[in-house]
Amino acid sequence: MLDAEAQQLIRSAMSQLQLSARAYHRVLKLARTIADLAGEESIRPAHVAEALQYRPKEMLG
Repeated sequence: MLDAEAQQLIRSAMSQLQLSARAYHRVLKLARTIADLAGEESIRPAHVAEALQYRPKEMLG
């Protein structure tokens, strides 16, 4: 589950980076894994930001 700030961050990233629905779900899945490894129940903005950093550089425009 995304907290409100994380949800806002991923929506912002989706529009700025022009993410497809598939890319959105990949980022969300990776953020969930990062949150799990950190022992968190919800996905926080730091988890989303870290997941976005792992995207290939050529995809970032």
